[in-house]
Amino acid sequence: MDLRDLFKNLDEYLNKEITICGWIRNHRDQKTFGFIDFSDGTCHEHLQVVYNNNLENFEQITKFSLGSAIEVTGTLVESEGTQDYELKATKVTLLGDCPGDYPLQAKGRPTREFLREIAYLRPRTNLFQAVFRVRSVAAYAIHKYFQDRGYVYAHTPLITTTDCEGSDQMFKVTTLDFNNLPKDKDGKVDMTKDLFSKQSYITGTGQLHGEAMAMAYKKIYTFGPTFRTEKSNTKTHANEFWMIEPEIAFCDLNGLMDIEEEMLKFVVKYVLDNCLGEIEFFDKFVEKGLKEKLTKLVNSEFVRISHHDVIDILKNADIKWEFAPDYGEDIAKEHEKYITEYFNGPVFITNWPKDIKAWYMKVNEDGETVAAVDLEVPGAGELMGGSQREENYKKLLQRMEEMGVDKEPVEWFCNLRKFGGCVHSGFGMGFERLLIYLTGVENIRDVIPFPRTPGNCEY
Repeated sequence: MDLRDLFKNLDEYLNKEITICGWIRNHRDQKTFGFIDFSDGTCHEHLQVVYNNNLENFEQITKFSLGSAIEVTGTLVESEGTQDYELKATKVTLLGDCPGDYPLQAKGRPTREFLREIAYLRPRTNLFQAVFRVRSVAAYAIHKYFQDRGYVYAHTPLITTTDCEGSDQMFKVTTLDFNNLPKDKDGKVDMTKDLFSKQSYITGTGQLHGEAMAMAYKKIYTFGPTFRTEKSNTKTHANEFWMIEPEIAFCDLNGLMDIEEEMLKFVVKYVLDNCLGEIEFFDKFVEKGLKEKLTKLVNSEFVRISHHDVIDILKNADIKWEFAPDYGEDIAKEHEKYITEYFNGPVFITNWPKDIKAWYMKVNEDGETVAAVDLEVPGAGELMGGSQREENYKKLLQRMEEMGVDKEPVEWFCNLRKFGGCVHSGFGMGFERLLIYLTGVENIRDVIPFPRTPGNCEY
């Protein structure tokens, strides 16, 4: 049986014989008895296994090493030690041995940097087992939120010819032989000889295709891997990550913020309710006050303020900024931190300067700003970014011309405005940034099982 089921129904199994399979996390053997710290990975809790020299293979058991896979049969009893329950073993069988050079030894706590070098083993540590379980539960909570509210889960393509984010940030896909590239009459690579007969990319966003689906289903969301070529080694950037991108028809910017706030509170509360052991572990060993921070977010009202008013606050602050705030510019990490502390909670920053935002966002009546919104949360900075999309066909084309966007690859997207278009909005949330916020683990490399970052593509 699984430890998860056992700990949920302890009274049912108390003083009864059970059989469990899992791994040795620690082993202390004495002259006539021994203790095994046992985990099967199905829950955060471990179970202490106690055995003695009445077992016929006692000497063999004392030599079972850390990391070994075992099967244990015994009786669940109340413990006389520090834990509440333990398993008195009547049979312990070795299923998979583990040699002495196993990198995860009991002595000392390995650094996260070292564990990244053995990423295939780090899910066996307490920290990463907790992180990746929260990842699983949070992903389910996201699906549950949208599914319970009638959204269609849309599978947008991973390979696309639509360059939404800018080709300098998108991986290019080709089947051409780099050692024998076909050339056209001008000496350039002849992309008509490629598999798709044109330049194609690995997607940087599912947004544009998501909008097409929203024009049929009203409410859709995507949730899948996303790829960017950005050569950044910060704690919050990776070249492969997961994104949640809802698109909602008949929804303006205010309605979008309502959805963002409701969704985030739902997911955080779901994780608090279903991963309490993991959250308490993080609170103790990773980020003091994490549980209180998450609980406060669930019960808070999110502030809504314009970019212009945020800059006013920053300029009037009695602080010497590393990056001076400006009305026509983006805000820096130091500004995000100050604003969330200033309002003591999450903050929606709206109506951004149009020159620093994307071509598909709706230009406001002032002609200077767009109906865009970023959600800043305490301790993590920007968590979501979204906008009301430009629904007017002529205005969208004019905006694309102003920004030098090639219409041809996205003509189909523009046509959505011609064929029954309507007011619609959407946002994107980086899943790993949410996990950083939920766990207190500050590096994106430590919330993805096998991270892909500049210079790192192992396994």
